[in-house]
Amino acid sequence: MPDNRRLEELGLNSSVPPGQLLYDGWLLRLLPGKAKRARSVNAVYASSAPLGEKIAYCEGLYREAALPVLFRITPFSQPAGLDEALGERGYQRFDATAVELAAIDRGRLDGATAEPLELGSWVEAVGHLRASPAAHRAAHLARLQGMPLAMRAVAIRSQGRIVATGLVIIEDGCAGLFDIVTHEESRRQGHARNVVASLLRVSWELGARHAYLQVQENNVVARRLYAQFGFAERYIYWYRGRPGETR
Repeated sequence: MPDNRRLEELGLNSSVPPGQLLYDGWLLRLLPGKAKRARSVNAVYASSAPLGEKIAYCEGLYREAALPVLFRITPFSQPAGLDEALGERGYQRFDATAVELAAIDRGRLDGATAEPLELGSWVEAVGHLRASPAAHRAAHLARLQGMPLAMRAVAIRSQGRIVATGLVIIEDGCAGLFDIVTHEESRRQGHARNVVASLLRVSWELGARHAYLQVQENNVVARRLYAQFGFAERYIYWYRGRPGETR
């Protein structure tokens, strides 16, 4: 089972955008779109430049790219005082997210009937369910197509239309579950459970024996569902952004 530090690396690798820079130990991601992990500062390694200088550099870079200045804060962020320093500069904390991990149990994968879907069609389906603009859909597809990892996309149809989606990305025997989305009018019908079971079954077939996912800390309904498959919290991360720039 991966430790928390390795789990963080897997999550970062599963969201690598085409636009990424390394700056004194920080990963600066600059891909427009819905996924904040692909358009935020990830302070993952130790560095030597003065903290104020680094923050100012990031602010200038993101503003030149016409993107909100977002910092993703984890238990591993460097330096240790980064979160406090951002708070003192007026950056607000938002979107606390739980990273959960489970051993894949084949005995819990009944009802896995979601169909596989070609990646381009799947991205369009996710965009439709989320009402995402065309630019976000294009960025989503570009990020996934540029990733050198095995992945599988699934969907559920009802009365001829896609009502639920999910994606799994495999690395080092561990499966990351992403974009588990259900149409608002089709919730509470077992579709999300079907998607999760289908993704875990595909993951097992591809050789993964553990799986992780990221879920809003306060999303009680989703976390209860994931607990049925053995998922449990490993750590929490959150974002820091200026007022009015937190989305």
